[in-house]
Amino acid sequence: MNIYRGCSHGCIYCDSRSLCYKFTHPFEDIEVKRNAPELLEKALKSKRRKCMIGTGAMSDPYMHCEEQLGLTRQCLGIILEHGFGLAIQTKSDRILRDIDLLDEINRSTKCVVQMTLTTYDDSLCKILEPNVCNTKRRIEVLNIMREKGIPTVVWLTPILPFINDTAENVTSILNECVKAGVKGVIDFGMGLTLRDGDREYYYAALDKHFPGMKEQYIRRYGNAYVLPSPNAKELTRIFKKICADNGILSSPDDCFRFMNEFPEKYSQMSLFD
Repeated sequence: MNIYRGCSHGCIYCDSRSLCYKFTHPFEDIEVKRNAPELLEKALKSKRRKCMIGTGAMSDPYMHCEEQLGLTRQCLGIILEHGFGLAIQTKSDRILRDIDLLDEINRSTKCVVQMTLTTYDDSLCKILEPNVCNTKRRIEVLNIMREKGIPTVVWLTPILPFINDTAENVTSILNECVKAGVKGVIDFGMGLTLRDGDREYYYAALDKHFPGMKEQYIRRYGNAYVLPSPNAKELTRIFKKICADNGILSSPDDCFRFMNEFPEKYSQMSLFD
């Protein structure tokens, strides 16, 4: 479910800026699917089996414009009304506005809240993710979800070579995940991916905030799509150990399986709806 297209959060590494997604106007000029609630209602009425509804992978459902438009909240109400589950991903504490609906969905079926955490240092976070709440606030959101009994998954990605790819950063984030009782942490290899469109924006940000680093990237990675951190092996070892020691899902497959699984008792009941 994609309600918006584009983003106002300004993250310097955003893959959704890539030319392959055919965004032909400024990325911050948000496209709004104003009839999203009507389309969702129609789609859910036609489904014979209940399932999990996902949102947030391509465009954050809690951008600034959601405060006025409220389309995400309307869609959550429809999901609850029709007895479906929800897996929702965001970087924003605006999700707390809808915690009443998230709680109801989780009590009636299942709700999984996904939060992206990349950078424990909030001064660095402000550079990398300038127009969204900082990491400390996102950790507060995770703890509020834990108090409500709503399961959470953290996206520990991307880890930017020479910027936030330190043992201290990864360990600090994971320790907070342990305290918040997250169900799983998703990592795609301790690095960054860059495509045409995304690469140019990222390199311009490096020139602005980290002079000379663009040249370091070009020397090491050329025009590669996958840019693994030089510290990837050590960081992955830390990641796997902390997750294993604390019973946290650590493979993307396991995390996605958990998020996609609709509770069996509701699946069986829906056959007789």
